[in-house]
This record gives sequence, C-alpha cells and structure tokens, in this order.
Amino acid sequence: MDSEGLTNFSEALMAGSLTDDQLIAQTGRPSLVNIIPDANVVKIGGQSLIDRGRSAVFPLIDEIVANLPRHKMIIGTGAGTRARHAYSVGLDLKMPTGVLSVLGTFVSMQNARMIHYLLAKHGVPFIEPAQFAQLPLYLEERRAVVFFGMPPYTFWHQNPAVGRIPPHRTDTGVYLVSEVFGTRSMIFVKDERGLFTADPKKDRHARFIPKITVAELEAMDLQDVVVERAVLELMKAAENCRSIYIINGLEPGNLTRALNGEHVGTIITAD
Repeated sequence: MDSEGLTNFSEALMAGSLTDDQLIAQTGRPSLVNIIPDANVVKIGGQSLIDRGRSAVFPLIDEIVANLPRHKMIIGTGAGTRARHAYSVGLDLKMPTGVLSVLGTFVSMQNARMIHYLLAKHGVPFIEPAQFAQLPLYLEERRAVVFFGMPPYTFWHQNPAVGRIPPHRTDTGVYLVSEVFGTRSMIFVKDERGLFTADPKKDRHARFIPKITVAELEAMDLQDVVVERAVLELMKAAENCRSIYIINGLEPGNLTRALNGEHVGTIITAD
C-alpha cells in the first residue's frame, strides 16, 4: 500500500465498522515485521520430559547450555501429569473451563520455575507474560529465557466444542509466541521420534511420519496426534510460523541438530 492508500485506509478504518468483512480484509495487506527472527522457541514437554526427572531433564539442560553461544532460545514448559490430576479434581468439582485453565497455568509455571533454577547459574531468567516487552533485551544479554507455556487466558479461556478441558494449553501457548514474534523456528521437544499414525507406546505397528502438511494430517483423521489440535488450527491462518518441528528430546544431540536446521523427527507444515 502506498502512502496515499494507507491514508485512505486509515480514514476508512476510523469511520468503518470492525465487523465489516471487506474492511477487515484490507488490514492483512501490509507485510509483517518479524520481531525476533533469530530466536528459536523450544517447548519442553511436561509429561514427556520434565515428569521423568533428572535422567531426562539434566542432559537436555546440558544441551541447552552448550547451544547458548550459537542460538537464542525462548524456552516454554508443559504442564504434564500434575495438570491432568488438577483437571480431574476440578472436573469432579464441576469447575468451568476458565477455572481449569487457571489450574493448568500454575502447574506449567511450577515446571518453568524448576527449569529456570537449573539454568539460573548460566544467567537464564524466568519471565512472566508482563515481561515479554523486555524479551529482546533478555535474549541479547543472556541468549535464552524460560516461560510457562500455558497461554494467559485463565478465566477468559474459550470453551471447547466438546467437554471442558481447556483446548488451548501449553503447546498452543508456545506456538503463539513463535507466531507473534516471527521466530526462526518452533521446536517441540517430546519423548517420541515425532508424529506416528498411532501412539507408538500402545501400538507397535504405528508408522512414523517424517513430514506432513496440516491438510494431509487432518485428512488422515488420526485418533491421537503429537501436538494439541489447536496448534494445527492456528497454523492454517499463520503468517510467520508456518512449520513446526517435533523431536525426541531423550536422544542426545537432537535439539542441537534441530536448532542447526537439520531434519530430525517430524516437520508439520501449514501448506
């Protein structure tokens, strides 16, 4: 849009309605600025990694530290088994989705605090949503930060189409950070090689899928997928984060290879 067009558009936006489809369509014309294009978002699974304790977490911490000189990392944490317990108690007490979201948020925060304490001697800070304005400075100075993956919707969390479990949980929260800030990559660190046609822990005939699009994945209609389905929905309209990586964090070196841009695990693309 040229300067004259932008001025005309601004006038139309001021005078128009934000429910006008034609007007809203015009808001997508200007190109976006990638705010932190050299950073990588890394999501550490709660149940898959953190709940396993030091045998799984300590080697991953060492690998993160080894990569600090070469890669900037925004590290988000999952909630894991303790959140599932909190959800089960909350459901038994007939709590609504917004309250369940609060419970899950605090479990994810506990995990983030633990990862932060393990990285504290290397100067890696823990940040909360209110501190994200200082994120570029933290990354420039310390090369990495730790945050809790649960999006801060809490009581404002939308109800799911089925049931009451919050549909936007920690996978979604860390993905949105990558999308909004236009980061270099979005890496989900799990305890499996990546995406399979079924849960490989339960089905030994499950087939590994190294690369797939969101549309192809939806067409397969799998009963179980490796990331929250909300992430796949968000990828359809994504403007920055058009692909995600799922790797096995229990295998030494996988995070390093993914940060270096190598194809390890599964890559899911928007198109």
